[in-house]
Amino acid sequence: MFYIQSSEALQILKNSLRKHLPESLKVYGTVFHMNQGNPFKLKAVVDKWPDFNTVVIRPQEQDMTDDLDHYNNTYLIYSKDPKHCQEFLGSSDVINWKQHLQIQSSQSDLGKVIENLGATNLGKVKHKQCFLYMVSHTAKKLTPSLVDAKHLVSSDKPTPFDHQLFKFARLDVKHAALVNSIWYFGGNEKSRKFIERCIFTFPSVCIMGPEGTPVSWALMDHTGELRMAGTLPKYRHQSLIYHVAFHQVQTLEKLGFPMYLHVDKVNLTVQRMSAMLGHVPMPCTWNQWNWVPL
Repeated sequence: MFYIQSSEALQILKNSLRKHLPESLKVYGTVFHMNQGNPFKLKAVVDKWPDFNTVVIRPQEQDMTDDLDHYNNTYLIYSKDPKHCQEFLGSSDVINWKQHLQIQSSQSDLGKVIENLGATNLGKVKHKQCFLYMVSHTAKKLTPSLVDAKHLVSSDKPTPFDHQLFKFARLDVKHAALVNSIWYFGGNEKSRKFIERCIFTFPSVCIMGPEGTPVSWALMDHTGELRMAGTLPKYRHQSLIYHVAFHQVQTLEKLGFPMYLHVDKVNLTVQRMSAMLGHVPMPCTWNQWNWVPL
């Protein structure tokens, strides 16, 4: 087992992961931000170096003090050989299976290994799988072979944006509770703290309504994924989330960030929005495994 810490080693790791996109996307996006100052203070662990088979991105041990906080206790995994990485992932030095945690990956093939480890460590594993999209600008740069120019942009048009009623702004940390109230994976105190950290650390976009509070928004998390987007029920069906997402992509493109997102398989509204924005569907999926020790 090797820790990858220096900026030179992280750059080598990022370049290697790029060769395995889109399956390595979750880890690639995280390593990108680690090499941009590592604002979440994460560390990279590989089974061997430089010719690694499996890489795990995780928080530092001293930052994982709450055994119940799976928002913080998050592991990002990519393996060139997902069927034969169980021994490495089973090590307590790599993953602390005594804590509540979550594992995210763009590789559904890891599922069997994680289920085996769940049984070995006497706990419950819950799997969530979603569609994975890459923003067109990012896809053209990183995975041009997956971009079909004929189908990049849908013929559907969004509802015009009323600039008299709505104004673009950035989210403030004080808005975390509002975001948390409708986030599918949130709704609790630990998720609110995670959202606060994302708002404080990364660029965000929102639309302020006539009451002077956010009515639609989008954030970015520590893996570079565009997440936690939402619109208050009162303001839905006005294409506000489309305008937020469009503005967010334009803002982040200028910073050179790789951008991607997941969409629930039953969320047809956001799937249509992704088509309107020209997001590129990936052949692999977004996966999250939540682990609870018994």
